[in-house]
Amino acid sequence: MGTFRWFFLIIFIGLMCGSAHAERRVALVIGNSAYKSVPKLSNPANDAALVGGMFKKAGFDWIDIRTDLNASEMRKALREFGGRTRDAEVAVIYYAGHGIELDGTNYLIPTDAALETDADVLDETVALDRALFAVEPAKQLRLIILDACRDNPFAKTMKRTVAARAIGRGLAKVEPTSPNTMIAFAAKAGSTASDGDSKNSPFAAALVERLPTPGLDLRKAFGFVRDDVLKNTSYKQEPYVYGSLGGDDVALVAAKPTATGPQASPDDAIRRNYELALQLGTRDGWNVFLAQYPDGFYAGLAKGQLNKIAAEETRAAAVEKARQAEDEKARLAADRAKKTDQDKAAAAAKAAEDARLAAEKAKQVEEAKAAAAEQRRKEIEAAVAKALAERQAAEKKVGSETDQKLAALPSPATSPEPTQSPQELAKAVQSELKRVVVLRVRRTVSGAPSLSAP
Repeated sequence: MGTFRWFFLIIFIGLMCGSAHAERRVALVIGNSAYKSVPKLSNPANDAALVGGMFKKAGFDWIDIRTDLNASEMRKALREFGGRTRDAEVAVIYYAGHGIELDGTNYLIPTDAALETDADVLDETVALDRALFAVEPAKQLRLIILDACRDNPFAKTMKRTVAARAIGRGLAKVEPTSPNTMIAFAAKAGSTASDGDSKNSPFAAALVERLPTPGLDLRKAFGFVRDDVLKNTSYKQEPYVYGSLGGDDVALVAAKPTATGPQASPDDAIRRNYELALQLGTRDGWNVFLAQYPDGFYAGLAKGQLNKIAAEETRAAAVEKARQAEDEKARLAADRAKKTDQDKAAAAAKAAEDARLAAEKAKQVEEAKAAAAEQRRKEIEAAVAKALAERQAAEKKVGSETDQKLAALPSPATSPEPTQSPQELAKAVQSELKRVVVLRVRRTVSGAPSLSAP
């Protein structure tokens, strides 16, 4: 029985904690600043910390923030992230650092790259396609954000093995082949991005301002990012987004639920969890409930249920003790023990029986108390539900009557010149409407019981 009890307790705790997030979101954030073969970049590590913090505040389920990665570390990070995206709805990669375009293909540059020749790009960097491959398993949204369009010092010193080989300024235009995939550049293809004069790049600062807006579609969010960056760079840098999404809005952070119609009472969740504990009917279940809700009406009921359980445990112990005492009395009589020993055993048996009867009576008292409290709970809940329904009906009726009265008012074209100004008339109407609503609601719900402790 102990196994089944813990099984049901685990189910109860799971129900109380609520359902898990229906949508799993994961993010990999990389900021490469400390390059070994070219001057250090001041912002990428700071930008990675800023953007990673944005994902944490946005409630992402898993965020990995990495800085100053060499080639093997970048490949490992992308490989591990690819494993995370297999059960994700949303997968995002943010990269800040140097990037390079070679023959129309984009590459992300690790901190240990030397890139003495154009051929070294294939061996010492990580292709953007590798990042696309990592986000590919995500089911709803695949997003790559590249703050990597800086003026690239490697391109200036790199030797060409083929004279006609193209090494672009900034990054090349990308057209993702997978659906629901977006790639956001800090600057549009063929142009470079600015690090700015502050701790963070203009692009990163705009991202953390716009992307976490609840319910804001990503296409619109990146439009705001574009406007912010253009303004803050004196229209020298224009971010750009490639890829496409479907017709439905896709937000990085879900919109906050809006109130529509009558809202459920906060006591509803407590009541449901109380009824689950009542069905379970164990000391462990009630202790879990009281740990979650230590005060209030339902806490008092839960304590009454614990008293009932304690009374039953005391009764069961008294029954067992009385049985043992009676057995000992019978044994001594059968063994023809000394009269004094038999008298002592008889007295012990009588005391145990008296204790059993007292425990039985105490149990009945606690059961009666618990039953009365349960009956009162049901009566109070029914009364409150009725009062709420009557209040809603009264509010609806008042609204209907008000609409009729307003419709019956003469139109301005046929009414005589008012003695009050429009402002005074509007104020008087609002005051009267408020008075009527308050009066009717008070009359309807007066006398309704409240959920106070028994």
